[in-house]
Amino acid sequence: MGKKTADRPIIKKTFPVLEMSCAACAVSVESMLKTAPGVHDAGVNYANQSAWVTYDESATNPETLRQTVQSIGYDLVIEDEEEARRQQEEAQQRRYVALKRQTIGASVLAALVVILGMFVMELSGRFAVAIDDTLIRWGSLILTAPVVFGFGGQFFVNAFRQARHGKANMDTLVALSTGIAFLFSAFNTVYPEYWTSQGLGSTVHGPTERGPHVYFEAAAVIIAFISLGKLLEERAKSNTSSAIKKLMGLQPKTVRVLVDGAEQDIHIAQVTVGQTIIVRPGERIPVDGRVTNGQSFVDESMISGEPVPVEKKAGERVFAGTVNQKGSFQFTAEQVGGNTILAQIIRMVQEAQGSKAPVQKLVDKIAGIFVPIVIGIALLSLVAWLIFGQNAGAGDNAFAQGLLAAVTVLVIACPCALGLATPTAIMVGVGKGAENNILIKDAESLELGQRVTAVVLDKTGTITEGKPDVTDWAWAVDPTQQKRYQSILLSMEAQSEHPLAEAVVRALSERAVERVAMSSFDSLTGQGITAERDGDRFWVGNRSLVEQRDLPLPEVLNDLADQWQQQAKTVIYFASKTNVLAALAIADRIKETSRQAVADLQQQGITVYMLTGDNAATAQAVAQQVGIDHVRANVLPADKAAFVKDLQANGQTVAMVGDGINDSQALAQADVSIAMGKGSDIAIDVAKITLITSDLNLVPKALKLSRQTVRTVRQNLFWAFIYNLIGIPIAAGVLYPAFGFQLNPMLAGAAMALSSVSVVSNSLRLKTSKL
Repeated sequence: MGKKTADRPIIKKTFPVLEMSCAACAVSVESMLKTAPGVHDAGVNYANQSAWVTYDESATNPETLRQTVQSIGYDLVIEDEEEARRQQEEAQQRRYVALKRQTIGASVLAALVVILGMFVMELSGRFAVAIDDTLIRWGSLILTAPVVFGFGGQFFVNAFRQARHGKANMDTLVALSTGIAFLFSAFNTVYPEYWTSQGLGSTVHGPTERGPHVYFEAAAVIIAFISLGKLLEERAKSNTSSAIKKLMGLQPKTVRVLVDGAEQDIHIAQVTVGQTIIVRPGERIPVDGRVTNGQSFVDESMISGEPVPVEKKAGERVFAGTVNQKGSFQFTAEQVGGNTILAQIIRMVQEAQGSKAPVQKLVDKIAGIFVPIVIGIALLSLVAWLIFGQNAGAGDNAFAQGLLAAVTVLVIACPCALGLATPTAIMVGVGKGAENNILIKDAESLELGQRVTAVVLDKTGTITEGKPDVTDWAWAVDPTQQKRYQSILLSMEAQSEHPLAEAVVRALSERAVERVAMSSFDSLTGQGITAERDGDRFWVGNRSLVEQRDLPLPEVLNDLADQWQQQAKTVIYFASKTNVLAALAIADRIKETSRQAVADLQQQGITVYMLTGDNAATAQAVAQQVGIDHVRANVLPADKAAFVKDLQANGQTVAMVGDGINDSQALAQADVSIAMGKGSDIAIDVAKITLITSDLNLVPKALKLSRQTVRTVRQNLFWAFIYNLIGIPIAAGVLYPAFGFQLNPMLAGAAMALSSVSVVSNSLRLKTSKL
């Protein structure tokens, strides 16, 4: 896309970004791009690893932008779309493998440090076994160093990048606490006599006299836990492009065109407007155009969402990505390349995904305030001890006491419980959802679900079953004759190419009706079909077929047909040459659970909307049966996405529920996207929540689970901080002047562990909650 401002070409492009590992990375890349010469505006999305840039083409170019980003350690992929996607996928895969190796390595070494530093020492005290304390300390140091500075090195790099922007987040807490804990422990290992010479830190445990306490196990375990969280995040993030890949896979690579009367296969990129394209049975239509010769039925469910294929004849429009059924036809290309409906769907899905900035996690928000405060308190504690320590009774140990207080403050402020607060609740919540057939892909959906004020439902496949089915039968013949006529009807419909014929065949086959031989089969354009059996002629078709042959229609069938049509059902008649034998209604059945699900959502105070590509009469009939007041019919995929965007512009938090390709744009645009489990792969890939059973009752349950999970996260954060609020002042030494008590770093570590236990225990309560 491009435009001119003051005769200068301004264009907007989107580029994949490589090597981003945290939200802070996105901030760095965005700030560099925005300050680059010639750039008017830029935005970076960490979730889908991409950047959009609006720039003056005469002042800069993609290569210059790439060099700008490379200068701070990242990279832009400026090659063509397919190559860019390949490079991004490879980079994501490399990062995932590296994170997996990092997590496994850190976990193994952390476990060894815990065993060495805690269990071995505990056993020595309990069973009076003399173990060399110095040897254990050095062993712990050697095992912990590669965990903290090797496997956990990225946390320090990210913390430094945050600091350069004057910010702090979870990585800052991890780097600060593990770094201080390690350096303090290393100092105590190398120079244990320093603290003991000050009269501090030496303890007797069993037969062994120990030196000052070390915190190697705390540093190692924190790195292992946080690495695991990063690995899970990366795995979820690496799947974000799969929906786009599958959408692009809907367009065939080669196209059969007619050149000077001869058929020729060419690459899709070579197709030009005005070329005649040949489509055979079962093939996907490559570009948008208009039929010039032949006729067929085309499955357009990816655009309309409706399950019934649409008849196409000369003059009718066809669209890229839709599937031709049994017939063959030729059409003239009208929209090619990026102008097709399919290309627009792909582009809008990408834009909708990219327009949502990464959610600023609650923990990061708190950490941004918490970290500077903790550092300030630690420094203040040291200064206070230096100034007031002697008068408070510390004597010549004022500096040592102050340094110990500062370290204790940093240790008790360790982010272990803070790091566990969100992921443990999310893990239990996701597990609870899975037990109830609700698959949740990321924490963002659980966070936003509790704020949903509007739910937008697709009709076909969401409220309804998603396929035409025979819903009603009425016979005007003797019951003893019905079996014979059912066999004739089945045999005729089995030869028909009409999409609704499949519903009749399926219904009769389920009744174990047997087929019989028919002769003189013929299709009647716009009316139905006819065939003979033992010299008798039969017809199957619509109302005009009955009226054109002046066949008497029994009053009971006529009344029932009127009722069915008022319910937006399609009525088919089965007749002999003398009278109408039966009438049947075909419709997309409403799921048994849909009405209750709508009622439950409305009871939660949520406004329910229904959008469909179907006609207004059918839409109103379905909405009335399930209790929905807000309905829109005849909507295209782009209309659905626009409707969701309008609701969001009016302050609504929107959940979109759909099952088809035609819903993918709206799903990507929505705050919370929910796909029905039996829907298309693309809808499932775009959506952040998938309902395995396609039971609409799971939607209100999913939103209720969101509320329970977010409530648990908030409770966890309370428990994670209450120990800090109580422990930090004590660690700083506020009780020392009055009671002579200063918190030992070992007790600080215990308090930290207790807060973690409280967080995990509280999260596990979610398992017993009712949905």
